[in-house]
Amino acid sequence: MKDDKKKDCTFVLSLFSLFAFSFSLLVFHFSLFTFHFSLFTFKPMRFFLILFFTTLAFSLQAQAPYGEIRGVWLTAAGTDALDSRENIQKAVANCKEAGINNIYVATWNRGYTLYPSAIMMERFGIALDPKYGKRDPLKELIEEAHAEKIKVHAWFEYGFACAYGDSGSYLLKKYPYYAAIGADGKQVQKNGFTWMNAFHPLVQNFMKSLVLEVVQKYDLDGIQGDDRMPAVPSTAGYDLYTVNAYKKEHDGLAPPSNHLDSSWIQWRAKRLNAFGKDLYQSAKALKPNLLVSMAPSIYPWSLQEYLQDWPTWLHEGYVDYVIVQLYRYKLDEYEKILQETLQHAGDKKDRVYAGVLSSLGGGYLATPELLKGMVALNRKYGLPGEVFFYYGGMEKQGKFFKRY
Repeated sequence: MKDDKKKDCTFVLSLFSLFAFSFSLLVFHFSLFTFHFSLFTFKPMRFFLILFFTTLAFSLQAQAPYGEIRGVWLTAAGTDALDSRENIQKAVANCKEAGINNIYVATWNRGYTLYPSAIMMERFGIALDPKYGKRDPLKELIEEAHAEKIKVHAWFEYGFACAYGDSGSYLLKKYPYYAAIGADGKQVQKNGFTWMNAFHPLVQNFMKSLVLEVVQKYDLDGIQGDDRMPAVPSTAGYDLYTVNAYKKEHDGLAPPSNHLDSSWIQWRAKRLNAFGKDLYQSAKALKPNLLVSMAPSIYPWSLQEYLQDWPTWLHEGYVDYVIVQLYRYKLDEYEKILQETLQHAGDKKDRVYAGVLSSLGGGYLATPELLKGMVALNRKYGLPGEVFFYYGGMEKQGKFFKRY
């Protein structure tokens, strides 16, 4: 009986706390809007609708389990930020001034690592990207960023893609069976990237070992996959290993020749899901507080083109949050895919952040007005933050980022 009374009291107190929190938000927004509405004709219904949805958006942000993220992806492309410790210090200072609190740094890129890797040295005789000599840029960045209370995530940008053009092609020259194979029997290439076979256990173990190496070696706040991990073009899967695995589960039948066959898409996506789950659990076993995030493309394009079923990752709990690449050049298009993305996330909306395209290596720079508009839409729909692609453009967009 006493236990029942305690439960009743706890329940009542919880309701009261929730009411008090909601009421405080209403009071805050009432005071915020009173000034604006005093300048115009007062329309009660419109006022309270705006008040309600604004309060709802702020409530969603307050409930986000990983808090507000203001991030940037930092690569070696389009910037010299990683070329020296002094440059890293300057980049961190720029991020701090802009209000950036998370840096996602390209740690695996063009077949090279950003740190001295014992695994890469053992397998390929190249410990890190030759351009960095004997330095350890990842270590330097972590030290400098942490001194300014900025989190650092090891971003495995290239994932299962080992090369762009000729860079990194040495991996497949040494281990030809690492290659992803299409229905034509040739190595899979897409948009200039050469791909490894993301279904083969040896390739999966190789990528997993790199990720776990940085988890063990560095004081990282998180690790991140990309639209290339776990991923592979949907034209892949016709290598001997994967074909035999499919036949074993389908009474000897070969995979469909149409790489977009829905059942064939799902079968391969589930294999990548299993890899993602194993990677998540392995990383968390080493460091339970480590943040494990992914930056996939928009769904369902991500599934059709790269076998990335990220809504399943969210709902089955083997990613902490996703930063979906909502890369668009017009505000109305951005809002459309933002709405669709939140629909796919379902009840996991609070674990979705926006990937915002601020610049590209070819010279594209989003206007300050467009960037402001996209950030405003993120807030309107309750997103708890965004990550900008990429730092190289941020250096040239000082006016926006100084106000951001």
